[in-house]
Amino acid sequence: MLEIRNLTKTYKGGKTAVADLSLTVHSGDIYGFIGHNGAGKTTTIKSIVGIHDFDKGEILVDGKSVLTQPLACKQVLAYIPDNPDIYEYLTGIQYLNFIADIYKVSKKDREERIRRESEEFGIYSVLGDLVSTYSHGMRQKLVLIGALIHEPRLLVLDEPFVGLDPEASLLLKKKMRSLCDRGSAIFFSTHVLEVAEKLCTRIAVISGGRLAAEGDTRELTQDKSLEDVFMEVTGHDKAD
Repeated sequence: MLEIRNLTKTYKGGKTAVADLSLTVHSGDIYGFIGHNGAGKTTTIKSIVGIHDFDKGEILVDGKSVLTQPLACKQVLAYIPDNPDIYEYLTGIQYLNFIADIYKVSKKDREERIRRESEEFGIYSVLGDLVSTYSHGMRQKLVLIGALIHEPRLLVLDEPFVGLDPEASLLLKKKMRSLCDRGSAIFFSTHVLEVAEKLCTRIAVISGGRLAAEGDTRELTQDKSLEDVFMEVTGHDKAD
C-alpha cells in the first residue's frame, strides 16, 4: 500500500533531513514511525502526501508514484498533520461537506458517515458552529472525521494522539484497527512509545534521517520494551 524507496531529502543550507530511507507498509498494517524531534519523521510524512518534494528516491501509494501520479495517490489516502489548521470561516458541517465533495462521496454515504463519526467523537451538536469557535481538541476530532469520510486506503497521521482526550484517543485506536481490518493501511508518527508498542503491527525507528530499526513489533521487541529498543538503536540509554 505504501512503498518508500531510497528516499533522500536535503534542505537549503545542506542539511539532510532524510537519507536513503526505504520501507514498505502493506494492507492491514498499523505502522508506527518513531524517532526523536528532528529525526526526519515529519519530512518523510510530508513527502508521502505530496507537500514536500524530494531529491532522490521514489514513493509509491497503492502502486502509483507520488511524483508522476500525485492525484491518483491523493484520491486513496488521507493525511492528518500534527497541527489541525483548517478553514476557520467554515462551520464544522461545511468543512466536512467540502472534504466529501473533494473525494466525491455520495450524499447518502456522507450523511451516514458524518452523523456516525461526529456522534461517536462527541461533536455532532456543534457541527453548525464556526471552526473558529472550536477548541484544539474539537478541531482535531473534526479533521479526523474528515479523514475517515472517504474510507481511505492509506491513512497517514503525524502525532495523532496529541491534544485528544483519553476517550477520543481510545476511539481513534479502535477506528484505526477497524480500518485496517477492512484492508486499509495506516502509517503514523508518535512519541508515545507505549501506544506504538500496543497498537502497531510493524514499527520503524528513524534516527538522524536514517532507518535505525524496522520490523514486526513482536519480533523487534521480543523480551524488551519498545523504549529499550528505541534507546539502544538511537545511541541513547536511560542514563542520558
